[in-house]
Amino acid sequence: MAGNLKKLAMCAVVAFGGVAMAQEAEPSAAPAHEPVKVPSADAVKTTWEYFYKGQGQGPVLVDAKLCTEVAKDGPNKFECTVEASADGVKAGSNVMLWQSYLVPQGDSIEDLMVQVKQGNVVRETKDVKIKGEGWRSRQWTGVRLNKAGDWTVTIMRGDQELKSIKVKVL
Repeated sequence: MAGNLKKLAMCAVVAFGGVAMAQEAEPSAAPAHEPVKVPSADAVKTTWEYFYKGQGQGPVLVDAKLCTEVAKDGPNKFECTVEASADGVKAGSNVMLWQSYLVPQGDSIEDLMVQVKQGNVVRETKDVKIKGEGWRSRQWTGVRLNKAGDWTVTIMRGDQELKSIKVKVL
C-alpha cells in the first residue's frame, strides 16, 4: 500500500508539475516591463539637489526627438509615441520636436528656442517656455519641414546650442 501511495504521489507531482509549468509559460495579460538601470545613490542625490536647490541655474535637457505622434492620454501621456523615420520624412508632414527637461522647482525658463534650418537657411524660430513644476517638464513644438532637402532642428538657450537633430525631407 505504501508503495502505491508513493507511486500515486509521484504521478501527481509529475502531472500537476507539468500543469504549473504550462501556466507559467502562458503570457500574462499585463505586458512585462523591461528592467531599468538603477541609478547610483550619488546620481539620485545630485538630481534631488538640483531640483530642490538649483533655482536660477537653468534647465537640463534630458531628451529630444522628432516625432510624428505624442500621446494625449493613457499610460504614455505626453510621451513621443511615434518617432520620425530615420530614413526621412515626407515634405509637409506634421512633425514635432519633443523635449524633456529637468527644471529646478519653481523656476520658469523663457529663453529657449527651437530653430529650424534648411541647409544653412533659417526657416523658422519658435520660443519655448517651460516651468519647474515636477520632475519632468515635457514640451513639444510643431515644426514645418515643407521642402525636400537636408534640415536641422536645433534647441537653443540664448546663443548656446543644447541639441541639434538632422533630418532628411523627401
